[in-house]
Formats: sequence, structure tokens, C-alpha cells
Amino acid sequence: MRTFIALNLPKKERQRIHRAARRLRESDMPVRWIDPDDYHVTLKFLGDVRRERLTQVEGAMGKVCAATRSFTTDFAGFGAFPTIRRPRVIWLGLGANPELRCLKQDLEWSLGDLGFDAETRAFHPHVTLGRADDRGGAGAFRGLDDLVADLEFRGEVKVHTVDLMRSQLLREGARYSVLSSAKLAG
Repeated sequence: MRTFIALNLPKKERQRIHRAARRLRESDMPVRWIDPDDYHVTLKFLGDVRRERLTQVEGAMGKVCAATRSFTTDFAGFGAFPTIRRPRVIWLGLGANPELRCLKQDLEWSLGDLGFDAETRAFHPHVTLGRADDRGGAGAFRGLDDLVADLEFRGEVKVHTVDLMRSQLLREGARYSVLSSAKLAG
């Protein structure tokens, strides 16, 4: 079963983000836009996990969450990976405050003890808004840098729970569902 650990956003915040990104969606760039119901922040991609190992993952996740106090983080602007001129992912960033970084690192260590590979890339917390279609050709994303620079979105999200998610890959895109949740302390 394809799984990952994530922070799911409240419906009200997902709707606000969707409204704020309207100009991106109207730009006619070759992007497959994510449904706002699927907006989340991935903390750890686990890949294919056998059903019998899910209990171990939930246990590790529960221990980390029980030792982590609830916290608030803010949103930190729009951008793209790997670059704004040749994007694969268009996103809304989150401030990588110490609490969020510690939560991510504690999950990495705890899941590493279970044999999951450690993430080697730097942690850039974000909400994926769309996935670019690279068949657009040269210049397909001309002006994206100015567009994201002009977008403004202010807000914050209170982190109270962490979710173990299932990702089902379908022809129309990924479908996500919550398998279990762990509450943060406090």
C-alpha cells in the first residue's frame, strides 16, 4: 500500500489557498491542478508498505507526536520546484519554523529505526497546487516568476495532528485517504 505521513489542512484554509491561486490556474500554463480537497503537507513519503507493517509505522508516529507540542506555522509564498522557469511542481510554501523542522526530523529518526530510508533532500514544507506538464515546450512557463511574485497569501495553520495517508494512483490522478491520525501533545 502506497503511504506517506502528512499534515492535512483545515477545509477553510484549503479554500482560501484555492482562491488565492486562482490567477495561477487561469494562466493557461500546462499544469494539472490539484483538487483543494487534496491539499496537504507531506512530512515523510514511505512508499509501498505492507499492511502488517502499518502498526509499526503508527506506533512510531504516535511516539513522536506524543512528545511534540501543538504549534502554529505560517504560509510563506508561492514557488516552484525544481525551478520557476522549468517547474515540475507549483506550490505554496510554509514557514519551516523550529517546531515543524523538529517534527519532521523526529519522524525521520523514528521511521529510520524501522528501516525506512532517510530523506536526503533538504526539507521545504509546501502544499502542492499543481504538477507541470513538461510537454509544454520552451517558454510554456514564461511569466510564471512574475505571476507568483505578485500573488499574496497570508495565513497560518495550527498543527494538532499528523496523519498516515494512503495514496492510490488512478488515471485521473492520485486519490488520498487518511488511514490513521496521531494527536500532538498539548
